[in-house]
Amino acid sequence: MLLLQKAKLIQFSMKVLVINGSPHLNGCTARGLKEVEDTLRGHGIEIKHIDVANKDVRGCIACGFCRNNGKCVFNDVVNEAASELADADGLLVGTPVYYAGANGQLLAFLDRLFYSTATTIDKTMKVGAAVVSSRRAGSTSAFDEINKYFTISAMPIASSTYWNEVHGFTAEDVEADREGLQTMRNLGNNMAYLIRAIGVARRNSPIPTQERQFFTSFHEG
Repeated sequence: MLLLQKAKLIQFSMKVLVINGSPHLNGCTARGLKEVEDTLRGHGIEIKHIDVANKDVRGCIACGFCRNNGKCVFNDVVNEAASELADADGLLVGTPVYYAGANGQLLAFLDRLFYSTATTIDKTMKVGAAVVSSRRAGSTSAFDEINKYFTISAMPIASSTYWNEVHGFTAEDVEADREGLQTMRNLGNNMAYLIRAIGVARRNSPIPTQERQFFTSFHEG
């Protein structure tokens, strides 16, 4: 019976969308993400990798186009990623650290991705994870920035045995960060486990319904 259950788990079709927010496509952030990606692939999870910081991405202009049309008014990598996110089981976002924060271009991308799909893609129980790279400091505040996108969208966050970060100035430096790469592998294993566990739960019961009817605003008088 146990072997049969394990076989059923392996048969799950699972996919993680990976977003690299670094303009250095083979740099520190990419090296950290690769360690997670390879671990996820080892669990039979399909990976869709998109680099965003080498593309022309502008911020949200609050035009409201997405509310009526189900996609962003700027037909760029954001809409490409949205189509991949729709059938993904998890979202892995990597960023370098700039002034103790995430890459501004990546944040513009995430603002538009999450806002434009707020009513078209149910992100409930899609597993989210952030990976940050820094030379020395500022990584935890960038880590916190990315995680906020997940927590506002009913997405469980995959954790590791340290904050999800690698350190170095070059990819070769990250290669020498044995603890950082260990953290990435643990993250990949934990993310895969969460995705699989949620997949099993979906077979037995629907995902939790999120209440959306109340929108509190406070006015004087």
